[in-house]
Amino acid sequence: MQCYNKIVKLKEIKKLLREYKLSPSKRLGQNFLIDEGVLRKIIEAANLSKNDVVLEVGPGIGNLTRELAKRVKKVIAVEKDKKMIEILKEELKDFPNLEIIKKDILDSKFYILNSKFKVVANLPYYITSPVIRKFLEAENQPKEMILMVQKEVAQRICPCPPKLKERRRGKTPKMSILAVSVQFYAKPKIISYVSKKCFWPQPKVDSAILRIAPLINADRKLINADLFFKIVKSGFSQPRKQLLNNLSKGLKLEREEVKNWLLKNGVEPQQRAETLLIQDWLNLTKSYKID
Repeated sequence: MQCYNKIVKLKEIKKLLREYKLSPSKRLGQNFLIDEGVLRKIIEAANLSKNDVVLEVGPGIGNLTRELAKRVKKVIAVEKDKKMIEILKEELKDFPNLEIIKKDILDSKFYILNSKFKVVANLPYYITSPVIRKFLEAENQPKEMILMVQKEVAQRICPCPPKLKERRRGKTPKMSILAVSVQFYAKPKIISYVSKKCFWPQPKVDSAILRIAPLINADRKLINADLFFKIVKSGFSQPRKQLLNNLSKGLKLEREEVKNWLLKNGVEPQQRAETLLIQDWLNLTKSYKID
């Protein structure tokens, strides 16, 4: 992974920040995308139209914001840093279709749009999981999310399928509680990997462009979400231990009862939670008997 196409010269970015007496905040995870090729991939992945409403999280100095505003009906940019908002208001003042909101996206009082919208964002790493969960659990989910996230996070959400020989031996992807949570609500896909050299300041790890498309699935609506996540959290409570032990302890059930329940759903009691696919968890939830 290499980066060749710079959006703007680093000297110009640094000059802009000096004018506003700013520097990138490590606490807020501010790493600015400086590669035009990667920016183009994000735009292409979002499949934008003139009628789209886009919610951008953490626009920073507005490199992505500008390209979004050129292509869609409206961009709502949610920025926590008031100093960055000064830059956005001045540098993007020629875009009447841009609304800038000073807010923490994770604020419980932050509204989710009533209309259909897309989320496009270069997310600070430390808020990736809660942001994804916030939008997927909202009553009005976005049509899709195109997110720049940490490479390892993307790989946990979209574990690589095993090779044919491994599948024949019964090997499955190593799932995580994050992967199960996302796949309960949506279909995730890694679009592309992005080198850490495509950012300034350069982070310690590479990134990935991730598409998350919420499922339009009537079957999911029949699932008790609270029960589903209770079972999943119990299964992953001690990832190195067998499901039989975790579920028995977490759900306060007799071991024999858990064993029979697992076997009826084609799951071996000695398996670990990471070996179960989303359909396994759905089947366990559907067949769970509440006393």
